[in-house]
Amino acid sequence: MDAVHTITTAKNKIAVRCLNEAEDGSCRHIFKPWDQRLSTDGPSLLSDDDDPELLLHVPFTGSVKLQALTVIGGPNGSSPAKLKVFINRDDLDFSTVTELAPVQEWDLLENFNGQMEYPTQVAKFNGVHSIDLYFPANFGAAATEITFIAFKGEFSERKRQAVEAVYEARPVPSDHKVPGGDQMGQMGM
Repeated sequence: MDAVHTITTAKNKIAVRCLNEAEDGSCRHIFKPWDQRLSTDGPSLLSDDDDPELLLHVPFTGSVKLQALTVIGGPNGSSPAKLKVFINRDDLDFSTVTELAPVQEWDLLENFNGQMEYPTQVAKFNGVHSIDLYFPANFGAAATEITFIAFKGEFSERKRQAVEAVYEARPVPSDHKVPGGDQMGQMGM
């Protein structure tokens, strides 16, 4: 399985959400396997009319080292023209994304077949548990349309278990038996 599939299937699809989407929940349908990237089955992600902005929040089920992403947009100027990315935030809305500095931003090209991949500054994208994609503008249409998004990188399962550790404020020597320690006194030491 290549990295694109690994990251795309490692996201928490139910928790994906988008601000300013025309149809609630349509943002969950743009994450498909790579070989289905050109498929028109299911709704695409559309912004509300006369407002091209979209803010997409994608939580992952583990930790991701993101290396690149691919965005396929709609025809007739509805493809997103800009992308600003924020990581590990759960509190973003349209007012905060305009005030905060993104981790990275790109000027996008109209990419109808998914051949354009946007590399990340990998050092800034280690330990990603969620990613917010802010699309502030498109190529001139009244609404923005996105049909596919894929993430390329390395995925690590999140381990949620208690760590067993013993902390001692004052060590008690009898609690720490050393093998052969009983014989030390017998050898004249």
